[in-house]
Amino acid sequence: MLPLFLLVLVVLVAIYIMMGVKIVRQGYRYTIEHFGRYVRTAEPGFHFIAPFFYRVGQKVNMMEQVLDIPGQEIITKDNAMVAVDGVVFFQTLDAAKAAYEVFDLYSSIMALSTTNLRTVMGSMDLDETLSKRDEINARLLAVVDQATESWGVKITRVELKDIRPPADIVTAMTRQMKAEREKRAAILESEGMRQSEILRAEGEKQANILQAEGLKEAAFRAAEARERSAEAEANATKAVSDAIEGGSSQAINYFIAQKYVEAIGAFATSPNAKTILFPVEATQLIGTLGGIGELARDALGRDGSPPTAPAPTRSVPRR
Repeated sequence: MLPLFLLVLVVLVAIYIMMGVKIVRQGYRYTIEHFGRYVRTAEPGFHFIAPFFYRVGQKVNMMEQVLDIPGQEIITKDNAMVAVDGVVFFQTLDAAKAAYEVFDLYSSIMALSTTNLRTVMGSMDLDETLSKRDEINARLLAVVDQATESWGVKITRVELKDIRPPADIVTAMTRQMKAEREKRAAILESEGMRQSEILRAEGEKQANILQAEGLKEAAFRAAEARERSAEAEANATKAVSDAIEGGSSQAINYFIAQKYVEAIGAFATSPNAKTILFPVEATQLIGTLGGIGELARDALGRDGSPPTAPAPTRSVPRR
């Protein structure tokens, strides 16, 4: 009888010990309750909890988790209907608060994210909701994280997966985008034509400046040539005047003969004159040419050498 009692006692003790042994896996925390009241949190590893007096209340996942926000239709500030869905990344930091401060943590986070998503996107225009996703994510993250702080939960990220405007709005946006691109193309084309006209005008301006400078230089050189010609003519006239003043009659004949020959050459080269009839006495022309030769001999001397100045005469005073 005694051995049977001991056997039963050993079996009961073994069952009691087996019921009290708890192994907490890595990434989880167990809340321990004493007659329904929270007393402590079991860390990962081996634990013995006395059955009937203590029990495991909640098994809390401490790893970062992802919660899908179901698709929903939201009315924007400009009364446009858009369908939106997203995801929320969160991590439990305090197992006790997550277990006892809120009922059904996952449903609470989903409801909180959904209502705040409607609030944030409802205060923005359609264009802003499509172009400012980062701003929407940041505002949602700040609001939801602040609200869940008392639950021992940290919201790490909030991301919008998709924003779907109605089909008619998509069509209108496509036409608007096409019109904007055509507008930019027309502006670029007009800018190109404007630059081309400016460059062409600049080229013409530079060409006109260079042409004016060339004409200026040519006029300057022509004036210089006329000045030199006039100077030579003046020197020639002065030389003839000096010769006449010295008593040489052949100098005036040379000057007249030169002008006479130039006048005949001008008549001969005139494009309007086919036949020229005017009285010309050959003897006068020959005499004029002879006068030119005589003038040359007088200038160079009879024997071809330059004339020598006459010796100065010495006056003898009278007694």
